[in-house]
Formats: sequence, C-alpha cells, structure tokens
Amino acid sequence: MRKITETIGKIKPIDARILKEAQRRLDNLTKPERSLGRLEELAKKVVAITGRENPTLDRKVIFTMVGDHGVARQGVSAFPQGVTVQMVHNFLQGGAAINVLARGVGAKVLVVDMGVAHKIKSSKNLINKKVASGTQDMMKGSAMSRKQALESIRGGIEIFEEEWAMSGVDIAGTGDMGIANTTSSSAIVACITGCKVQDVTGRGTGIDDERLRRKMEVIEKALKINQPDPHDPIDILSKVGGFEIGGLVGCILAAAAHRVPIVIDGFISTASALIACELCPFLKDYLIAAHRSQEKGHQIALNHLGKTPLLDLNMRLGEGTGAALGMKLVELGVKVLNEMATFEEARVSREGN
Repeated sequence: MRKITETIGKIKPIDARILKEAQRRLDNLTKPERSLGRLEELAKKVVAITGRENPTLDRKVIFTMVGDHGVARQGVSAFPQGVTVQMVHNFLQGGAAINVLARGVGAKVLVVDMGVAHKIKSSKNLINKKVASGTQDMMKGSAMSRKQALESIRGGIEIFEEEWAMSGVDIAGTGDMGIANTTSSSAIVACITGCKVQDVTGRGTGIDDERLRRKMEVIEKALKINQPDPHDPIDILSKVGGFEIGGLVGCILAAAAHRVPIVIDGFISTASALIACELCPFLKDYLIAAHRSQEKGHQIALNHLGKTPLLDLNMRLGEGTGAALGMKLVELGVKVLNEMATFEEARVSREGN
C-alpha cells in the first residue's frame, strides 16, 4: 500500500490560473475567439495538466492491460475464455485493431499480462505483471484477495514508471482485454454510482437477450454475496474487479502523479477510472474521455466522472482503440496552440478593426 499512497500523494490539483492564461493565448490566434471549440479546451487542459506553456505530445503510449475473469465460467460472454490469450498473441504480432489504430496515430502500445489464465511464452513485447492466472468466480466469492487487488494497482504504477524512466510519456491512453471484463466493470459501476445493475449492463461481446439476462443475474448475485463497500475502492476491486482493471487504476494514478494527460478508452477503462478517482478525487481533472462506448453503462460512468466524450462512433471493442483516436484529437488541439500564428505575427486585422 505504501507505493500506492506515495503515488497518490504526488497528484496535485491543476492550477485554474493556467487555464485562463492559455485561453488568452488561444484568443490571440488568427481566428474568431473560441471558434475551434473543444480543440481549444483540449489544448488548455494539456497546458494545465503538464504545467507547460507549449507542451508537445510526441511520446504517445497506450497501456493495454490483459487479464482473465473467473466469472466467465458463468456463461456471460459470447466468446470462450481462451480468446484472451489468443488476442494477446495477436497484439504481439501487430494484427489487432489497437495495433492498426496506434500505428495510424503514432502511438506505442504496451501489452501487459496482469492475470491471463494461460501461460504466455516470454516475449520482448510483452510485459509480465501477472498477479495470478485469472480471478476467482465473483459469483461464488471475492474475485481476488485485498492483497492481490493492491498488487495489481502497484503493478500498474510500476509499468507506467518504468516506461516513463526508459522512454518518457507525453500522453497516456488506457486499453484492456479480458473475456467477461464487462461483467466485472458493470458490477463496479453499479457499486460506485448506486445505479441498478440493469441500467449499467450491456451486451459486451454481442450476447443475445437470454445471455444478457443471465449476465445481469450473475452481477446481482455477485454484489449480494460479496457486499462490496461503495466507500472503499480497494474492497470494490477485490470483490468484483479484475487484475487488468487494477493495473489500469495504477497506471492512471502514476500518469497523474507525473502530470501526464490520460485518455480514457471505453467502459472497462472508465470503470477503472472510477476506482482511481475514488482513491484520489481531483484526479478527474487529468482525465480525457475518448469516446462513448455502446456499452449501456458507459454514459452513466462518464456522467459520474463529469466527463463529455470526444467521439461517439458506436464502438465497443476496448483494447485502447478509442483512446488512440482520442489521443490524435488532443494532439491536434495542442498543435493549434503551438503552431498557429497570432494576429500580430500574421499581420491580420482583429475583429472590429
């Protein structure tokens, strides 16, 4: 817990004065004031988070955490658990959607084994932070021990800090993979927001009506059996979470501690952000919501965080795909700030002159 506490202690509220200074600079660029809308808001946010007047976002890194879930045995997904490890191999070979989109936006993808059920052959492109070979079935008891929950968060912190030390990170994106992890995420969102399970549970990998009813039943039973404390985020993670979710919590905390903007992907990433923000409430100011997922509970989770997503493309894949797209928009907002000419530089008359 010490590492986690120290990391949280380094996270500071952003300075509102910096936002005003950045807006003054944006208003002096060759355009009507605020005419670039949310691109300007993104630029201001990055300035405020980093504390730099002219930030650059050259080093874009997407942290894709992977873990298996014991609750998959309850038939809550359209795919078997073995798909998790198969997708890890796909990530490592560069053939998954996240690889394609990351290449397109110039981002690096780090694939992290937080708790895959199967053994994965060692690879230079795979980071091993395995807590255990998958969680336990949360419908029969806690998904993991409190010690394991803390270990998963600590692992996420270490992953970010190792990348920060070796190559640097200008902007971080979150991603995930794990069969049945929307089931855990729905349980987390229901617990933290207080919403009904039926209002935060979606079709995940594309399940039919019968399996959706089963999924909601499983989540209801898991919450009833485990009774996670809504005021104790570690308890929530341990009772109904996943190792990859804990890893993302740690990564988010570490990024904020280093004043790095964090682009949150979809439903699982947002559930992770909810836990992180329960640990450190003003962490919300460091988060940028990439997109609105098709998952039913995603908008509820975003509302709880007070976040408006940048995109709505009917996506529901995860992996960090939405984060990759969101990163590019953030980068373009910053380029506007850094590269556009002022009225004086371009010798363009201001409005009314």
